[in-house]
Amino acid sequence: MKQLTLALVAHDAKKDDMADFVAMYENDIRPFTLFATGTTGGRVMERCPSLSVTRLKSGPLGGDQQIGAMIAEGRIDALFFFVDPLSPHPHDVDVKALMRLALVYNIPMALNPATAERLIESFRD
Repeated sequence: MKQLTLALVAHDAKKDDMADFVAMYENDIRPFTLFATGTTGGRVMERCPSLSVTRLKSGPLGGDQQIGAMIAEGRIDALFFFVDPLSPHPHDVDVKALMRLALVYNIPMALNPATAERLIESFRD
């Protein structure tokens, strides 16, 4: 069976939520190959030092686009992108492009912890 690859991205106000989520589901997430934007990946690694997370550039410096390219290349199986809907984001076009690629390539995308939890449960099957 192929090892699945999960991409982790979170807006600034949601980075702690992402780290908390990964810590809560660490045993379920451990089998995945993990990629994350820079700061999000750093926060996850602080909370879960036993996980191996490949950190890309931070979102505003191109990390969202790096993950988007990986989606287009078929290298990402699911995207967990915890979005802060209440704050403006200067790199909003990159965010929209990343979400668009997840839709175009039909990969599961969780935009909040509730959806991510359901996806984790589905991967157990």
